[in-house]
Amino acid sequence: MSQHGVGPRAITRSVAFLTAGLLAVPALAGCGSEDPSGKPLAGQDVQPAPRDRIADGGTLRWAVDSVPDTLNTFQSDADATTTRVAQAVLPSMFRMDASGRPERNPAYLESAEVVETEPKQVVLYKLNQQAVWSDGREVGAADFAAQWRALSGKDTAYWTARNAGYDRIQKIERGDSALEVRVTFSRPYADWRSLFSPLYPKDVMGTPDSFNDGARKKLKVTAGPFTVKKVDGDDEKITLARNPRWWGEPAKLSEIELRTVPRDKRASELAAGTLDLAEIDPAAARRITLAARPRSSSSPLMGPDADRSAADSLRSWAVANGSDEDAADEETVARKKLRRAAVKYARQQRALSGFEVRKSLEPAYTQLALNGAEGPLTDERVRRAVARALDRKELAQAVLKPLGLPAVPVGSHLALSGQAHYADNSGALGGQDTKEAQALLADAGWVRGGPVEEQKKEKAAGPEGEEADDTGEDDKAQHGPDPAGHLARDGKQYQRHQGGAPGAYAPRGTAAPANQEAARLAKNGKALTLRFVLPSGPGSRTLRTVADRISRMLERVGIGTEISKVSDESYFKDHIASGQYDLALYSWPATAYPATDARPVFAKPVPAADGSLNVEQNYTRVGTDQVDQLFDEAVATLDEGESRSLIRKADSRIWAAAGSIPLFQRPQLLAARKNLVNAGAFGFGTPVYEDMGFLKKGAKPASGPSAKGSSAR
Repeated sequence: MSQHGVGPRAITRSVAFLTAGLLAVPALAGCGSEDPSGKPLAGQDVQPAPRDRIADGGTLRWAVDSVPDTLNTFQSDADATTTRVAQAVLPSMFRMDASGRPERNPAYLESAEVVETEPKQVVLYKLNQQAVWSDGREVGAADFAAQWRALSGKDTAYWTARNAGYDRIQKIERGDSALEVRVTFSRPYADWRSLFSPLYPKDVMGTPDSFNDGARKKLKVTAGPFTVKKVDGDDEKITLARNPRWWGEPAKLSEIELRTVPRDKRASELAAGTLDLAEIDPAAARRITLAARPRSSSSPLMGPDADRSAADSLRSWAVANGSDEDAADEETVARKKLRRAAVKYARQQRALSGFEVRKSLEPAYTQLALNGAEGPLTDERVRRAVARALDRKELAQAVLKPLGLPAVPVGSHLALSGQAHYADNSGALGGQDTKEAQALLADAGWVRGGPVEEQKKEKAAGPEGEEADDTGEDDKAQHGPDPAGHLARDGKQYQRHQGGAPGAYAPRGTAAPANQEAARLAKNGKALTLRFVLPSGPGSRTLRTVADRISRMLERVGIGTEISKVSDESYFKDHIASGQYDLALYSWPATAYPATDARPVFAKPVPAADGSLNVEQNYTRVGTDQVDQLFDEAVATLDEGESRSLIRKADSRIWAAAGSIPLFQRPQLLAARKNLVNAGAFGFGTPVYEDMGFLKKGAKPASGPSAKGSSAR
């Protein structure tokens, strides 16, 4: 799933049809009177403040992952920074509110509604009469028409990443005035609000050349509170400047600098004073929280004598522990290094005390993907057994509870709590149940303690088939019972003793273990072991922790996992997208338009003309004709209640097929300078860029119930 404007996404699913008789789907949410969508589990945390308390001017230095290769959100190499720029400088007819639902953007729209349904659906947009491009031209029908022609899919000269929705438009014309735009659809389209957000000027969309190349490194014409001042690839930053032609409330900031800073360097950059706002990992969040705690002046990490106190303490330790002169010299050198590190850390902590952690939940969820294209997981009974072995609440608590965030498992593949389409449909598959998982595996023919043929160990393939990196960690850790206590690791010839645990190889003469319950499941001479592929980068520590817990849960039902850690660069391209995995963890962004955005993620793969399998974005390769039909009906139904009901039915059947298991919403942690307001953890909501800024001297942010979970507007 993805928001419009977000670049290429990455995930996996697999191919299997769930017959109606195998799994009873409970009564579906959405059929009763009670709204199952609920409320967002966590609100925004942006330090709200009214505009009259915000200073005029200043530069916000905001960390991003990269300077994007394109500023055109409709191209395949667009990324999250592309979207951030577009939100600040381009029109969006609709934006997301704090509950992740689309709301009319009054800066550009007076109104937008379906005015006709027969014989065709017609949407009438009435534009804000003050809306103008930065070159002085009015935003109007010509821009809408140019974007439709570019994204309709009819002209292959346009290198577009998607055309969903635009391919349903029949014509676009001016209404009764220059401020009205009439959009006529050839087929009904429920998600019409997803269109023209963002809207590019006709100068960008008008020709294939301008679309393909004109907006990659610059945007000459914009229509937002900011403009693109400079894209600097050498310094790896994008500078946005206040738009003098902006007709709304003037931007409080003079500039916004989007600076590329690696995630593991952000804490030190914050301490150095080169950043004001940065998304951070839990370790950095703990460090900033610790720095904000009051300390006594006698603390060696605080006060004017901090540097000298730290140095004196370390020098005393070196003298006291030196055994002779040479050893003392060596210890002194080591202590000097430690002293310098301690002094540096102390200085950074003092600097970090000027920041605070603002936290919410991202509009995205982490899932366990099960590749149903090959291996044991082609059998839906095995996939369902994996799902029933998981304690999703425990996994959510492990990640979110230490951060003080609501640890509630996600109950839908297609929306998150608070969004209109959300309902907890996990009951279609069922919760954690060890006995049920074991029964499913037995029904699929997997037997405890069955004979296992000795397999020649294969190397873990990297991007080019090479052996995976040896980083000093156990990159291919075999998770599972080791009853004999000594698996074959030293090159000696071992032999499985008759009656021993499958997968456990002991020297000749070793007695077989008595505990058959600990034995690995086997079938046709092979143990049930799944390849669990994970990224190895420093930002993936949480995923690896979750994977370890999942592996232990699977052990309890007799499923083994072999964890392979691969480079972040090859993780998706060479493993997830290509189907070289059994189990994997990754995240999907939420969307307000699941009928459009989620369909390619869960569509049933079909053979392509060249004999390959066209999976679209369904990298788990699990899909059914029934789910496809429900998506098709939902996107063509203009009755919003009926469309939501169809989406919830589709989600129930996606749960039942067990191609992917949603686990938890991702934590959203941002370090923000304490006097920065209306910015931070935005949750579902689209940022209001013109209201961001720094408090006036002596001013305080908003207080009371509105201080958390709402913006200043």
